[in-house]
Amino acid sequence: MRVVMFGYQTWGHRTLQALLDSEHEVVGVVTHPASDGAYERIWSDSVAELAEAHGVPVTLRERPDDDELYQQLVALAPDVIVATNWRTWIPPRIFTLPRLGTLNVHDSLLPAYAGFSPLIWALINNEPEVGVTAHMMDATLDAGPIVLQRSVGVGPRDTTADLFQKTLALFGPITVDGLAEIASGRTDFTPQDRGKASFFHKRSEEDIRIDWTWSAEELDRLVRAQCAPYPQAFCYHQGRRIEIVSAEVSANVYGGTPGRIFYREGDGVAIVAGADARRGRNRGLLLTRVRTEDGEELSAGKYFTAMGGYLTSRP
Repeated sequence: MRVVMFGYQTWGHRTLQALLDSEHEVVGVVTHPASDGAYERIWSDSVAELAEAHGVPVTLRERPDDDELYQQLVALAPDVIVATNWRTWIPPRIFTLPRLGTLNVHDSLLPAYAGFSPLIWALINNEPEVGVTAHMMDATLDAGPIVLQRSVGVGPRDTTADLFQKTLALFGPITVDGLAEIASGRTDFTPQDRGKASFFHKRSEEDIRIDWTWSAEELDRLVRAQCAPYPQAFCYHQGRRIEIVSAEVSANVYGGTPGRIFYREGDGVAIVAGADARRGRNRGLLLTRVRTEDGEELSAGKYFTAMGGYLTSRP
């Protein structure tokens, strides 16, 4: 089939490589211009460079809603469009242009976690598995009928970087296999159950600010979700910002006021956590490594020279 791909970052790069290696003919690529945004700099393998290296025409767009692009696509006459990690709305006249429609590949188990940063949100929410969905695009974002879906388990100490590698390996195969389903003439794809749908927004600095009324278990997942190379979870100590590089749930139970710098446990420092911590039933968040506002990374034991005082959400 003649394929046009809309894609960006490493997800798009891996998908494009699979298409180039397949029996299909990639006749054009549409990708976003390079961005300085915090999340756009992560996993930023260039779709444009890969396409150009294989002689595939490349078009750069923030939004694919102009007449010039539409006419380019009409001239390319694709049988199908593949979209992977495309960051803005694709209008109906674009996604319905190919005779076989548009296959979107999304890194969640739809209908849950539509939208943005699904792996981070899923890890924070303690989901037992994550995955990738290939579905036909319709007028509602990430809501079209499911062609294929594949999942992987979330390990007890997985970070988002771990989940990225697990799910990235699914992108190429599910794209090629999804195109095979479409090429076979199938149209009886599985409608999404909108009663089970959830849609998540882009993450920002407010989403990585530590709230010590969260339980230690929740905060441990937040730290693992915001692992390097993502912006890392942060709080304040004596008015200065510190990032939490690594942490875990304490072995012991600590009671008191959330955010209290309480006790040295092993190689870490236990912080009281949980809205009901005063009842003395909660484990603390055991900080093991932190980074200061000037970029110095230290063990928590070295950074906290004395116990007492508080970590706060704001200066």
